[in-house]
Amino acid sequence: MADFLILALLAGLGVAIVSGPLGAFVVWRRLAYFGDTLAHSALLGIAAGLWLQVAPGPMVIVVCLVIALLLLALGRQQSLASDTLLGILSHSSLALGLVAMSLIPGARVNLEALLFGDLLAVTTTETIAIWLASGLVLALVYWLWTPLLAITVHEDLARVEGVRVGLVKTVQMLLLALVIAIGMKVVGVLLITSLLVIPAATARRFATRPEHMAIFGSLVGSVAVCLGIAASWWWDTPMGPTIVLACGLLFIAALTRRQRG
Repeated sequence: MADFLILALLAGLGVAIVSGPLGAFVVWRRLAYFGDTLAHSALLGIAAGLWLQVAPGPMVIVVCLVIALLLLALGRQQSLASDTLLGILSHSSLALGLVAMSLIPGARVNLEALLFGDLLAVTTTETIAIWLASGLVLALVYWLWTPLLAITVHEDLARVEGVRVGLVKTVQMLLLALVIAIGMKVVGVLLITSLLVIPAATARRFATRPEHMAIFGSLVGSVAVCLGIAASWWWDTPMGPTIVLACGLLFIAALTRRQRG
C-alpha cells in the first residue's frame, strides 16, 4: 500500500476513535446542530489564521471556543429559540469565513479541501498531531466521564450534587472544537459533525450501557473510515464524503438488523 494511503488511514482512524465517546454525548444531548455551528465557524478560524499569519489549527480552536461561549451566553437569555440562534450563528460564521478568505491578498486557499476534506494530502506531522490531540481528548473525556454523564441525565440535579456544570460544559465545547479542528482534514467542515453523530447513533442501536456506546461508536467510525478509504480508492470518489456515506450505510444496516431481530 502506498505511503500516503497508510497516512490517510492512520489519520482517519485517529479522528474516528475519538469521535465515538465524544459523539455519544453529542447524540445524548442533541448537540448535532451545535456541532454544525462550531464546524462552520472553523472556516472563520482558518481565515483569521491566514489574516494574522499564524497556524490555522490553534485559531480554529480559539474561534470555535469563542462561538461556543457566545452560544452558551446567548442561550441563557432565552430571547430567541435555540435552533434559531444556532442557525443565525452557523450560517453567519460560515459566510463571514468565506468572504474573509476571498479578501486575503495573495492567498491561495483550496476551499473544496476545507469544506469536504483532503485526507490523501495529510502529512506525517499532521497525522502525529491528530493522534496526540485524540489522546488528549480521550484522556479528558475519561477523566470527566462521570460529570459529563451527570449533566447529560439531569443538569439541575448535577448542579445540586456539586458538579461545576458551567466548567464541564465549557470543557466539552472545547473538546468538540478540538475534534472539529483535527477532523477538518479528514472530512471537511461541512461533514465533520456527521462523523460525530452517525457512528454514535449506529452504536446506540446495540449498546446497553453508556460506556458500550462510546466504544461501539469508535469501532463503527473506524470501520467506516476503512470502508470509505477502500471505496474511494477503488471507485475514484472523494474520500471525505465516501467515508461519511460508509457511516450512513452502516447506520442503515444497523436499522435493518434491529428490525429483523
